[in-house]
Amino acid sequence: MEYNTNRFKLVIPKYGRNIHKMVDYAIKIKNRKKRNRCAWSIIKLMTYSIFNQKKIPYFQHNKLWHQLFIMSKYQLDIDTPFPKPNPEKIKMDHYKKVIYPKYLTNFRYYGKIIRNMIHVAIHCKNRKKKEGLFYAIANTMKKNYLKWNKNMVEDDVIFQDLKKLSKGKICLMKNSGTLFTKKIT
Repeated sequence: MEYNTNRFKLVIPKYGRNIHKMVDYAIKIKNRKKRNRCAWSIIKLMTYSIFNQKKIPYFQHNKLWHQLFIMSKYQLDIDTPFPKPNPEKIKMDHYKKVIYPKYLTNFRYYGKIIRNMIHVAIHCKNRKKKEGLFYAIANTMKKNYLKWNKNMVEDDVIFQDLKKLSKGKICLMKNSGTLFTKKIT
């Protein structure tokens, strides 16, 4: 049995392995006329596979020809209705790794809004309002936790997470108040 991990890597995966094999076959054809006909049929197949037999605009055809040259690694020598792309201009390194913000590494199930709420609550001037905000934040954190984890969570866990998220500026205790949340289904 042959696995995809043992096969050659696809240059543009959305077209599939068969179109890539056709491009490799077209490169090996010696007769230019036959090679041109083969390239046109590959473009037709690419059009059907991507656009599902809809009318496609003129600029889309240009894109398909560019992708045909990219898949052939610029080895395909054919007559095209569009100018041949320059391999130095088109870079394949646009598939860069996504860099996630640092705040998403810990406690991401609480969300970014909780972090903003903590910041606002810490800088609040009114003492009663500040304490109410702390418990409202803890209540929201508990709801968010239950959305992700589906099992019950103790208030102490939420209070500890709140303390860590606020960098020690918010310290709530279990006996000073309890959180009332409805079970989320």
